[in-house]
Amino acid sequence: MPNASERSSTATTEPTITVVAAVIEADETVLITRRLRGTHLEGLWEFPGGKVHDGERHDEALRREIREELDAGIDVHELLLSTTHHYPQLAVVLHFYRCSLRNDPRPMLGQEMRWVRRNELPALPFPEADEELIALLARGRAG
Repeated sequence: MPNASERSSTATTEPTITVVAAVIEADETVLITRRLRGTHLEGLWEFPGGKVHDGERHDEALRREIREELDAGIDVHELLLSTTHHYPQLAVVLHFYRCSLRNDPRPMLGQEMRWVRRNELPALPFPEADEELIALLARGRAG
């Protein structure tokens, strides 16, 4: 799996961060969490995950983030989508991986957590960077 030193090939000078996110499905639903108040993009729904630390592999970062956020172990499977999104001060390279849970998740940071059907995803507020994945999931193409 790629590591954190791999960056987008953009010609801009903005800082770039690498983020990994878990697409976790069970019983025809997908696990999503809501970004906490006071954080970038607060109040929007997202697929759980976070920043990849320097020298960290994507699968290591996902396992760490899901343990910290949801007190759950996961198995990381195939890459579903990679995309780059440019915010005014920052570029985010986002990698979505299919993952499976080893135990029941529970929100550890006070964040809201929901299981939603794929076709309900487009009606919820998500960051723009997630739009392509949501479209794929809603059409049943990422599975």
